[in-house]
Order: sequence, then structure tokens, then C-alpha cells
Amino acid sequence: MDIIRRSFALSLLAAFFAVLHRAASVAPAAPSSDAASFLRCLAVDLPPQVVHTNASPSYTFVLESSIKNLLFVGPATPTPIAIVAAADASHVQAAVRCGARHGVRVRPRSGAHDYEGLSYRSLSAARPFTVVDLAALRAVRVDARRRTAWVGSGATLGELYYAIANRSARLRFPGGLGPTVGVGGHLSGGGFGLLLRKHGLAADHVVDAVIVDAEGRLLDRAAMGEDLFWAIRGGGGGSFGVVLRWKLRLNQDAQFESLYLGTCAGLVATMAGRFPELGVTPRDCIEMTWIESVLYFAFYGTGKPRELLLDRGTGPERYFKAKSDYVTEPVPSHVWESLGSWFLKDGAGLLILDPYGGRMGGVPPSATRFPHRQELFNLQYYGFWFDNGTEVSEKHVGWIRGLYREMEPYVSKNPRGAYVNYRDLDLGVNGDDDDGGVSGYEKARAWGDKYFKEL
Repeated sequence: MDIIRRSFALSLLAAFFAVLHRAASVAPAAPSSDAASFLRCLAVDLPPQVVHTNASPSYTFVLESSIKNLLFVGPATPTPIAIVAAADASHVQAAVRCGARHGVRVRPRSGAHDYEGLSYRSLSAARPFTVVDLAALRAVRVDARRRTAWVGSGATLGELYYAIANRSARLRFPGGLGPTVGVGGHLSGGGFGLLLRKHGLAADHVVDAVIVDAEGRLLDRAAMGEDLFWAIRGGGGGSFGVVLRWKLRLNQDAQFESLYLGTCAGLVATMAGRFPELGVTPRDCIEMTWIESVLYFAFYGTGKPRELLLDRGTGPERYFKAKSDYVTEPVPSHVWESLGSWFLKDGAGLLILDPYGGRMGGVPPSATRFPHRQELFNLQYYGFWFDNGTEVSEKHVGWIRGLYREMEPYVSKNPRGAYVNYRDLDLGVNGDDDDGGVSGYEKARAWGDKYFKEL
């Protein structure tokens, strides 16, 4: 089965590598003949209130409603010929079928946290594209007795966590920290958070899904087959179709205590035995439930109402650039000490380490399309700034790229790995090919192997 899955995944990736990292560099002018035909197709198959073209008064608001990165807000950013604000599965099916019929690429968007904005923009103006916005498909149904939940791809992690906490004080889900992150993209890339060592990846807890495939068919796990079900759990958002909803298995366990699963007394005793030099005392601990920890790590602090998790945000607040690495061997202590100088330079940013292992590492890498289970930890470089302008952007992007180069000797090699949910176009992009996509696939391997390895 693993061999079948490998060949199946490579076949699918070959088809999608030719489109995954393409996009436009200028705003669209008058619609091309393909675009005009596509818009007429939408007009026939969809109610007018769900279609927003660049001539619609609501177009800009809908387009920018969930964008998180100011780098991609402005006249130089490419815009889709239409946004389909899907309110039903049939709306997504119609958009996919019209796109296939008239040569218009379809880009699904759930939370718009894609680091390179590829859920709502494109780098090549050669072909038009449209965005299928899934924000309205965000229903969450929790079955506390069966410890499962069905969640729409348009829901945010905050909305999912809120629904779980409202149904049970004991159930939880091992997803990421950002409450405005879209469920669809998070699960499609694997998804990890503070509970990964205890409970594994978020995608490890997906037991069913409903997807619209490239032919516009609506398929559940039984209909799509195990190979495609394997691929959508780690293969990246939009790579294999548009997943509309996911069935999740929830955990039932004890309280979550900050970064330690246990009591403050247990943490103090553990730290005293293993890291006595840190001098941890009870005053350094804040005991809290899992849902309180979600609020805490989302920078809301303590004692705040869980309703804050329902805030989807009002628009982008900063410019940012991010990159990622995987570490397979311990990094020497002098390297960590030297990195302090980078944060004294002209840059503002974060260096985030997510330790792997535990239950997540006990699952075979071939079990889902997420291949990085055996690494020690994931390393994320995240630079951000608030001032507009080419010079300031180049300075900050240069800072994050320099830090990335500095770490090259100490991270994974052959290939140098990367997390697909931290998308990074510096790794490579594809152009349009006239030879049936063969060279496109070969070019794509230069960066595709970094995300997916060769399982």
C-alpha cells in the first residue's frame, strides 16, 4: 500500500506542481475571452449574491476581509477576476466546473494565512484565476458522546476550539495556536501545536472528509479512496481538490497546564530533577485549562472570555515574511548564543521552535502526506514590520533571509526541509510550460522535495 501511495502521490503532485506556485504580478485589466466565458458560466450556475467581480461594490471588502499580510494589499498585488463566496457545496462544485471548462484556475481560501498569499493571488498573468472563499462554510458540530466533530474548512481554529469547549470541559483538539487560522489550510498541511508530543498532528485526528475534486464531484472518504484521503492530510491546501469539511476525533484527557501536561507541583518537581539550573518555582507556573491555554498563547493573556476566539479579525495589521527549517541533530550551544546578534540588527522578528517526537514521532512518516515526523523540531523564522515602502520591506525581508542562510549548516540537508503550511516562494516557483508539464514537474521537485520528501 505504501508503494501504491507513493506512486499515486507523485502522480497527483506532478499534476499540481505545474500550478501550485504560480500567480499574477499586476492587477487585471478587461477580462480575457476565457475570463468572460467563465464569468458567464458563473452567472448561469450560481446565485448573483455569491459572485463578486472586480466591478462589484463589495469586491474589495470581500477580497481583503481575511488577508493577513499587508505585503499583498495594494495596487501591485494581482487580484482574481471573481470571488465566489460559497455558502453551499454546490457553489464550490459550480466554480470548479466552470474553471475547468474555461481555463480559469480556482484557488480555495479558508483563513488566508498562507504565508505567500497563494490562496488569493498568483504570480503569472498568463491565465486568469478565481478565489473560492470558504468563510461561510464554517459550521462546527461537536458530538461529545462520540468524541467527534464535523467542522467546515471555512471555520477558524478559534471557532473550533470555542465549540468544543462549549460542549465539554474535558474534550480538546491538538491544533495550532493562532485562533484566526483557517481549519481547511491547517489540516491540509498537517497542522501542529503545543499538544503535538502528547497527541500528534492535527491531521492525525482526521477520520473523514468531504472534498470537491477536479471534476466537481462531491466525495467523502469512502468515495475518494484511501490514497486521496492520505494525500489531503499533509499535502497542502488546494493541492488535491477543495476540502469542504472534516470529521475530527477529539481527545478526552486531563487538564493542560501551560507547556506541561500535569500540575504545577509536578512541573516544579520535574524541572528540579532535569533542569535545576533554571530554578523553577511555583510562582513561575500558571495552571489553566486547555481552552484557557489557547487564549493565553494567542496573546490574550489570562482571565479573558473564550468568546475572543470567535473574532476572525478585521484585516491585515502588519507586513511579514516567514521561512522554515527542520532540525535533525542538536544545534551546538554557541550557535544559539550567536543568534542573539541577529536580533540586535535592523530587524524585528521571532524564532519559533516546535519540538517534535512523542506520539507524533511514533506514527510512520508514510501514514499521511506529512513526512517530517522523525525530525527533532521545526524552526520558523518570522520577520514583521509596520511601515510601508520598498526600502523598508527589502531591509526586513533581507534580514529574515540572512538569518535563514546563517542556519544552513545546522538544519536538515538533502533536501533542506520546509513545512508546507509555512509556504515560502524563495524555495522556487514554476512557470508555464509548453511541453505537457514534464519540465514543470522536474523544476517542481527542486522545491517540492523540501516540503514533501520522497516517500
